[in-house]
Amino acid sequence: MSQIDNPPQFASGKPKVVVTRHLAPSVEARMSELFDVSLNTTDEPMTREALMDAMARCDVLVPTVTDRIDADMIDGAGANLRLIANFGAGTEHIDLAAAAARKIMVTNTSGVFTDDTADLTMAGIIGVPRRIREGVELIRTGRWTGWAPTGMLGRKIGGKVLGIIGMGRIGQAVAHRARAFGMEIAYTGRKPLPAAMESMLGARFVADVDALMAEADILTLHCPLTDQTRGMIDARRIALMKPGSSIVNTARGEIIDSEALIAALQSGHLAGAGLDVYPDEPLVDPRLIRHPNVMTLPHIGSATVEGREASGEKVIANIQFWVNGHRPPDQVLTALVGG
Repeated sequence: MSQIDNPPQFASGKPKVVVTRHLAPSVEARMSELFDVSLNTTDEPMTREALMDAMARCDVLVPTVTDRIDADMIDGAGANLRLIANFGAGTEHIDLAAAAARKIMVTNTSGVFTDDTADLTMAGIIGVPRRIREGVELIRTGRWTGWAPTGMLGRKIGGKVLGIIGMGRIGQAVAHRARAFGMEIAYTGRKPLPAAMESMLGARFVADVDALMAEADILTLHCPLTDQTRGMIDARRIALMKPGSSIVNTARGEIIDSEALIAALQSGHLAGAGLDVYPDEPLVDPRLIRHPNVMTLPHIGSATVEGREASGEKVIANIQFWVNGHRPPDQVLTALVGG
């Protein structure tokens, strides 16, 4: 078990921990037992000023994806802030370089939401070709006139090509599920999976994103948001896709150029989309909401009781490891550049 340099010391014997959002009751109860914790009982997202105030007075900050923590905020943090224990896997909302410069450790809760997100992704992979959103709307508005041989015809997914961008834990879990539906799995990423893993998943590597998009009947995104992936699904690449294909996104909204996506949906080039994330959350473009075959979900890929409790337990474990002078199991290593 790796020790950390300069183990933390606390005047009261417990670290001062600020949690920015309301977490599962069992998680908050355990935090209250272990730490000198400040909880957000209203669950209102903290303003920038409130976050800066919290960072000035705490030893540990527990933020979520809704909290944007930039370099200026980190530079202005109190001397006691030495751990940012993020609730969630993604850390693109935290300036990791700035944290490293201040020798503030960053942890996340990777691996917890793999199955939950893969399950929701499958809802889009199945639901968009079968026009589920449109069918629900027909029933709810009273416009359904009954069964007809040519009514509400969708597309089967068996035998179709599922293109996966990003073959990490979630991408692999999606491939495993999609194979059971008879889909052909093609994927791209930084490097191919081991041959044994490809064989198990029935997946084949495509080195070029453009080539993958050109052959995918359904494209699903499972890559992190980085400078390289921001806006990577743009008008040029969408135009490469087959007429009548669709896109599912449970990763980050900023990966897709929204205007290009909407234009392709309105022209009919794309048959539909399954979206759980958006670039300006909680705002969702009304044109997406109005489209009859766009499933618009409110960022619920990880929203299960089991997953959220497990994520909170990981946060607690990361803090406790750090308090005890050990490197947390979920340390984000890029945060250590420079110290």
